[in-house]
Amino acid sequence: MTDHNWWKKSVVYQIYPRSFMDSNGDGIGDLQGIRSKLDYLQKLGVDVVWLSPVYKSPNCDNGYDISDYRDIMDEFGTMADWEALISDMHHKGIKLVMDLVVNHSSDEHAWFIESRKSKDNPKRDYYIWRPGDKDTPPTDWGAMFGGSTWKYDELTGEYYLHMFADKQPDLNWENEQVRKEVYDMMAFWLDKGVDGFRMDVINMISKKEFLAPYEDFVNGTAVNKPYKPNSPRLHDFLQEMNREVLSKYNTITVGECVDINAERAQLVTAEDRHELNMVFQFEHMSLDQQPGKSKWDLKPLDLMDLKENLSKWQYQLSERGWNSLYWNNHDQPRIVSRFGHDGKYRVISAKMLGTLLHMMKGTPYIYQGEEIGMTNIKFKTVNDYNDIETINMYNERVGQGYNEPDIMASIYAKSRDNARTPMQWNGTDHAGFTTGTPWLKVNPNYETINAEQALKDPDSIFYHYQKLIRLRKELPVVVYGQYDLIAKEHPDIFAYTRTLEDTVLVVVNNFHDKEAVFEWPSHISHDDADCLISNYPFDLKQDLSSIKLKPYESFVLKCRQK
Repeated sequence: MTDHNWWKKSVVYQIYPRSFMDSNGDGIGDLQGIRSKLDYLQKLGVDVVWLSPVYKSPNCDNGYDISDYRDIMDEFGTMADWEALISDMHHKGIKLVMDLVVNHSSDEHAWFIESRKSKDNPKRDYYIWRPGDKDTPPTDWGAMFGGSTWKYDELTGEYYLHMFADKQPDLNWENEQVRKEVYDMMAFWLDKGVDGFRMDVINMISKKEFLAPYEDFVNGTAVNKPYKPNSPRLHDFLQEMNREVLSKYNTITVGECVDINAERAQLVTAEDRHELNMVFQFEHMSLDQQPGKSKWDLKPLDLMDLKENLSKWQYQLSERGWNSLYWNNHDQPRIVSRFGHDGKYRVISAKMLGTLLHMMKGTPYIYQGEEIGMTNIKFKTVNDYNDIETINMYNERVGQGYNEPDIMASIYAKSRDNARTPMQWNGTDHAGFTTGTPWLKVNPNYETINAEQALKDPDSIFYHYQKLIRLRKELPVVVYGQYDLIAKEHPDIFAYTRTLEDTVLVVVNNFHDKEAVFEWPSHISHDDADCLISNYPFDLKQDLSSIKLKPYESFVLKCRQK
């Protein structure tokens, strides 16, 4: 019998190909490099690899600007290399998820090249064009990477919409032919063996509700609303996508959803609605920024906020819908530098953060290097950074008169390049990532933080993550158990239980670098408690009714209901 819910029991590992492993010495990671490290991933125990885009691209946004959805970027290899990779992965029992980037394409895609040729071109309506004065964009919407969402095109005297960089024009999802092109492309990859998709900013694809029709601009009656994702039409599109493509394959799907709340996420992920399996949401990733401001406006994380937020998602998607669980990805800084302690307690706090996340209900995602505790990078000048979002922010804030040290402090905390420095494989030159010059400088701490060192140390973060993955496979309570927050008011401890029938897991995490005391919950028996995993040696013979926790101490005890 086919298991269509296999993704609930899976752990996903994200690879950012450009930074994972270079096989040919050109300084850029590639598909053959990934093939050479599959034994490493198999040893870790992950079930699925999510591969960030490897399609043809001019690389305005590191592959998220696609010029050909059915071909491979030259820097990464060939289609034959990709076919060899998926074959090897499947042979080792690892599934492959590809990135689906269909809110926008590259301006070098054949569709857009045709679209901009003339107003009556058959592919004109593949994108979103609006008339307007050369100096006055059609709306005042702001692009994700700064500036206006509109770019004036001299050839036809009209503007095209781009929610991200101006080389990333938005596709027009109201056009049925565009949707058919996307669905045909998805089937192309699924027929080649892909096991699912991570869908880039998928909840931004519908814009009709906020943007006045073309005719209203022409006759001067256009009334636009502020743009917001999560338009009601999103559900029509996702259900159509499921009906036309996804339902015909046994896939895993996760939608990256900007500004989505738990109620809307439930609509997208409820099985009876036939849309997606899960979403990536960003609420917990905005808790260390000033309310109402950008991610660059920093504030310290309040643990009470984190407990409330993650618990909300656990509760609201507990019966209907499904959570994705993540700390890191290619767009987020390194979690041990962000919410942990990347100095004295790097190993201990990284293990704590891993335990806190992986024992929750949902599908966990590990980002390359997280399993060895890679840290944020602090390049000396902005010239060493590659990320378009970082560079645009720097230039904007310099122009606005911001203090240079303050700008760099924001970059050190939140730049996407924190996640994109090359994977640290060993202590040799360039961390063993390449024999050439890496496309982005390697973090200087590679000599002490690297995979080779982690594999030699039985007490490393790697083996802690390996055990967390194994526990999910072995214990149904980790996959299906009910989540309940405990020690709710404790300012330093994030603790919760997972309960399935008479089995209870008590998950306790000291989130800070000071000692704390955990009072045992009265409704759970600790008489026959068993320690499943911990980041310090754990003494089951101690008095469990009141446990004194060391800095960043974390453990999971398997117990039973009273």
